[in-house]
Amino acid sequence: MDVEELRQRLQFEPSALPLSSHTLQACVIDFDKVDNALDWLEKDNNHHLICLSDPQYPPLLQQIYDPPSVLFIKGNLNALLPPSIAIVGSRSMSLHGADTAANLAISLSNQGFSITSGMAAGIDGAAHKAVVANNGMTLAVLGCGVDVIYPKRHKALYDNIQQNGCVISEFWPNVSPLAGHFPRRNRIVSGLSLGTVVVEAARKSGSLITARLAMEQNREVFAVPGSTVAGFHQGCHDLIKNGAKLVENAADIIEELGCLSQYHLEQLHQRHHIQDNEMSNLPFPSQLASLLTSVGYETTTIDAVVEHSGKPIDLVLVQLLELELQGWVTVVPGGYVRLKRS
Repeated sequence: MDVEELRQRLQFEPSALPLSSHTLQACVIDFDKVDNALDWLEKDNNHHLICLSDPQYPPLLQQIYDPPSVLFIKGNLNALLPPSIAIVGSRSMSLHGADTAANLAISLSNQGFSITSGMAAGIDGAAHKAVVANNGMTLAVLGCGVDVIYPKRHKALYDNIQQNGCVISEFWPNVSPLAGHFPRRNRIVSGLSLGTVVVEAARKSGSLITARLAMEQNREVFAVPGSTVAGFHQGCHDLIKNGAKLVENAADIIEELGCLSQYHLEQLHQRHHIQDNEMSNLPFPSQLASLLTSVGYETTTIDAVVEHSGKPIDLVLVQLLELELQGWVTVVPGGYVRLKRS
């Protein structure tokens, strides 16, 4: 790729996408940096640069108010394909908080979701490490250049994430971490994700910024409750009071995500660069995601499923059989019941 080609990739027709004025201003690229970006891109086959108009650009992120005009990515680009769930929380986590984040991350990863977080100390790191140890896909969004490791203690984690997942930044290579970068980083964490799970957050926790951004982006927000005595969970309790879903296990998260999963998967099916074998590890086809939301944890009759889904009964029966074979629902007297998958 030469300078002129990169210039063309960084340009797009503004009317083609619903962009904010902030994003349009951000799209005025300082081309003095282009040579450095090209040098970085050519260093390694696992270095990627994706522009807002590229087909590889994550469809959910493209829908937020101010999507990044450029993403620098290190690692496995296919890690952007599965629907993702963000797990964020306190930097000063307890052992219980670390275990909770790790268990949720592993359970969701086992269901085919990628886990997105900010590679910060605390809950972020615990979620990433659990997925890496489980050979799953995790996305780390940085508040600095993609080649800058912050915090330094996460050097091994930074390298390990790239085996199956990837490290992402909107900042150009060699940009140092600054305080103002992290709120911007947080909008990408939530924007890449179907929903954001907050584990152990005090009232002034930075993870609450990610939760607020998720709400503004019309994404689901989940919170794990904790002790009412210590202040480590007050931020989570406030989120629950304000409408976030209380989470005890991964099934509490998955049951809320059918519609967004459907949108995400439908968008992927429309991306011509994606091969069928790359779709094979996704949790379930988009048409099944919509039907799953029509089946409750108490007995749901066939008539109720048909009415709620708006699909013809013959198609509903076929898709229910497929969901049953995959372990998402089971037949009971009088209809079907959705299974909790932790």
